[in-house]
Amino acid sequence: MSNQQSSRAIRISPNPPVFDLPILVALEHGLFEKAGLNVDYAAKYSDHDALEKDVLKRQKEALFEQQSAETFNVCEWGGIDRLERGAGRGKIAALRPAIAAQAIVTFDPLLQSPRDLAGVTIGVNEFTGSHYTTVGLLEGAIGKSAVVLTHIGAPEVRLAALKSGQVRAVTVMEPFISLALKQGAHLVALTFYRGAEVVSPDLAPDQIETYFQVLDQAVDRINADFRKYTHYITATASDEISPEELDARFIRYAHVQRYTEKLFAPAYDWMKERGFSEGRNSHGSLVLS
Repeated sequence: MSNQQSSRAIRISPNPPVFDLPILVALEHGLFEKAGLNVDYAAKYSDHDALEKDVLKRQKEALFEQQSAETFNVCEWGGIDRLERGAGRGKIAALRPAIAAQAIVTFDPLLQSPRDLAGVTIGVNEFTGSHYTTVGLLEGAIGKSAVVLTHIGAPEVRLAALKSGQVRAVTVMEPFISLALKQGAHLVALTFYRGAEVVSPDLAPDQIETYFQVLDQAVDRINADFRKYTHYITATASDEISPEELDARFIRYAHVQRYTEKLFAPAYDWMKERGFSEGRNSHGSLVLS
């Protein structure tokens, strides 16, 4: 890697720590610096807007659109959505290391299986993994017309809405699955999914490749001693759940998977069939070639 490329900063637009854990671990151990990369966050995750409905005004998307960040990760469908909605600045380069569960949870004893959710309003964060996975989980069990969703916002807001009785069920990821179960909720349905690594074309190909190699090194450290790093994940709910209470069954990490048109096509077709995209991909291929 040339000195010019290695000195060019890669600013990351933050996502929840459960998804960003390999980045956090790489920064903790200086793995980017050792690889000759200048990498840091463009902002703190604590700056995110928990209630924002407009996806391009949410923190990670806004920073990327304003060219204040060169990369971020989001669910695969969300990556496609943001690149279509935005200025066409980025491409999907890979599927992120985090393989996360999204779980529909409830305190309601009348809701025990997906069939019980027909016509029941479920709280999600619109156009994120909680939204798309809920549709995917339920449409086969109860039919598309019986899936009823409402935008509430970030996962901590969704869980608070569930506890207050605003909704009977919500979809959340870690650490809020573990927290909901600790507080007496139960699972109704659950699925695992990966997300998209969106990158700016301003980054050189070898910069991107080295960045992903470092994430893979961080994944190896996580898998060797997961409990050493769970404090990052529980930080978003630190007053209510300890790192020791995080259930390791609902999150795992694997090496980055490079994205291809073969992966993109079925995801894009799924979105179009459900009205999540009107085929508005005016920027050409969204896949980094």
